[in-house]
Amino acid sequence: MAKKAYEYYKVTPWEIIEEGFNPERNKVSESIFSLGNEYMGVRGFMEEGISCDSLLGSYFNGIYEFGLTENESHYKGIIKKTHFMVNSVNWLYTKIKIDGVELDINNQNISNFHRVLNFKTGELTRSFILTTGNAKQVKFTFKRFINMRPFHYGYQSISIEALNQAVDIEMEMGLDYSIVHWGKFNFWDIERYESDSNSISAIGKTNTTNLTVYTGYRLLSDIDLTTEVFRNGKIIGHKFKFTLDRAVKIEKLVTNLVCKKNEYSIDELWQKGINLLNDEPDYDASLKDNTAYWRKVWEDYDIEITGDEKNQQGIRFCLFQLQQTYNGVDPSNNIGAKGLTGEAYSGHAFWDTETYCLPFFIFNNPSAAKNLLLFRYNTLDNARKRAKQLDCEGACFPIATLNGDEACALWQHASLQFQPSTAVAYGIWHYVKNTMDKDFLYHYGLEMLIEISRFLLSRGDWNSSHTRFGFYGVMGPDEFQMMVNHNCYTNFMAKKTLEYTVASFYELATANPKLFAELNEKLQINGDEIDKMVKCANAMYIPYDEKSMIYEQHQGYFDLPHIDVDSIPVNEFPLYSHWSYDRIYRNDMIKQPDVLMFMFLYNQSFSKSEKLANYEFYEPRCIHESSLSPSIHSVFASELGKVDEAVKFFDFATRMDIDDYNRNTCEGLHTTSIAAAWINIVYGFGGFRSDGEKLILNPIIPPMWEKYSFKLHYLGNTIKVEVNQECVRIICDGPGTDLIVYGNNYSLKDKVLVINHVDNR
Repeated sequence: MAKKAYEYYKVTPWEIIEEGFNPERNKVSESIFSLGNEYMGVRGFMEEGISCDSLLGSYFNGIYEFGLTENESHYKGIIKKTHFMVNSVNWLYTKIKIDGVELDINNQNISNFHRVLNFKTGELTRSFILTTGNAKQVKFTFKRFINMRPFHYGYQSISIEALNQAVDIEMEMGLDYSIVHWGKFNFWDIERYESDSNSISAIGKTNTTNLTVYTGYRLLSDIDLTTEVFRNGKIIGHKFKFTLDRAVKIEKLVTNLVCKKNEYSIDELWQKGINLLNDEPDYDASLKDNTAYWRKVWEDYDIEITGDEKNQQGIRFCLFQLQQTYNGVDPSNNIGAKGLTGEAYSGHAFWDTETYCLPFFIFNNPSAAKNLLLFRYNTLDNARKRAKQLDCEGACFPIATLNGDEACALWQHASLQFQPSTAVAYGIWHYVKNTMDKDFLYHYGLEMLIEISRFLLSRGDWNSSHTRFGFYGVMGPDEFQMMVNHNCYTNFMAKKTLEYTVASFYELATANPKLFAELNEKLQINGDEIDKMVKCANAMYIPYDEKSMIYEQHQGYFDLPHIDVDSIPVNEFPLYSHWSYDRIYRNDMIKQPDVLMFMFLYNQSFSKSEKLANYEFYEPRCIHESSLSPSIHSVFASELGKVDEAVKFFDFATRMDIDDYNRNTCEGLHTTSIAAAWINIVYGFGGFRSDGEKLILNPIIPPMWEKYSFKLHYLGNTIKVEVNQECVRIICDGPGTDLIVYGNNYSLKDKVLVINHVDNR
């Protein structure tokens, strides 16, 4: 693997620590130190401003704008206008002058720079000492956090201390609606605002989508501040000044309330926002509540690793950021590829949600998992519309979206990739299977399955002899192979989707005839249609070489020119920025697992010999240009006894952003790959499998680790798995469940199971 770590932050188990300021790492650090709670998020930018490269980002889930121009193509199926998560009000806006000179640590004499993100509290702290031109020393401490519950509240605290001489301080604190998106365009207007000596309330409105956000704040200080309200274009706030001869603290209590479905009038939004602001607790009280929230999170979800400090920090960072990105607040939210940490991928959700993120929530927070699937149900009509645009029937879920509409303007992805649709079907199957939530399947899931299957039937086709069914002119998960026939992943996942749809259809007919009749009437399903699903599933072409046991990624893949991926210099990554676009399609290099991906999702459908053959064939051809890639390879390496390779890929997965492996963390965190890091531990080293008749565990432990542990929440049970170099200890708290461990059946109920795993490797 050509990619290398860029080690910069101090290694600690419960924090990310930056010691000393490096302007060349500033934009990466802004991503790493991001805060969020699913409802809103802010990058870790310097609120006082800085003159080096920076992306000042403040985002709200579901607040989006349309592209400024329409696609001029007249070809049917290519979208005319995209949409994107828009950079929003900077509610941390601050300007500081010391003896008349504006604070900017990029070009001033600072020392003792220290920045810490605390996983146990969710608080970000930054401090440094400024030495002025006349040798005055001033210590600054900036703190902030976003409340996890209630999720409308954000907090900012600034402490300033004169260390040797008095200084004159001038400050502005307020709300900045002039932020530019993509560094070019501003999309906000101030619809309304009111102010008094220590508070401001405002409503911002997007230019074309007309979505509104109430933002208000109150200022608190341990000195009397004589403030002046100001407005400078789209910036509104308070000005004040004082002579500093001791330590002073100023706090800003912020309330944000979004209106993304026009559910409130301007007056209603205003009053609800005012009420929330008036009820907002102070900084310390809210931080105490936030700490309690995170304590519960770590009690329920923590993964402990003893003997590997770097990956202990890495996996906790992943869990922390995943919880900040999504925790089930709202079924109209989804998980963007960058979460709420940057503008790359435009805040869009992809097929990653159901394949990489959903497993974490199924086995940790099932209600949040259900909400993720309800997002798809609530946008089913959008998917129906998209299918028609592609001259197909049923529903085609978009490759990239915020609001349910296709937002990807690249036709080769938006029109050729069907991973989102089959991923939704897989997500329904995986969720229902492991939660037994048949009510969801019958009321929501089956309707989606029928419509997805209709799309697959209309998009697929028979070969000339009418003996094989499959998909022509597609792109699979490996986006380095375009317009191929019979992509194995696409065909295999379509086959599974059709089979599950038919089984669920007949199951509902028996379980609830009344609901079955209502669904039939709503969707106008006929017997011939179901028979066609069975016929096409049975005839689905799955390219496979019986002698080598290798599934051909697509028809003709074996004949492609070979390239040694390890020969590519590290300075040519990311490839999209350094290679001409067509160059990446002219060889057998793959971006991310394709065959290995469906073998992971339906792991128990394949023999160990098949897994080994396909891993050894495809792993050397994978460049891991997708952040989703290393974790899946680590899972297979663990299962196949390639422990050193598993650890190598695990390092990559857990510390991808912390160590900037792909050299693009500056654009935002790889949020869905962060969920894959959990998969890496639980499905990889833990040997967990959730696609068979019973839950399976086959734990291994890397030789350099002393022990590790994780928890699973399953059908009312909390199952804690502890693994050391001698044994596996499984503790079940709950009504009981059956497990297969190292091939043996166990029935667990409020008991501890200890197995010597050395003999089971």
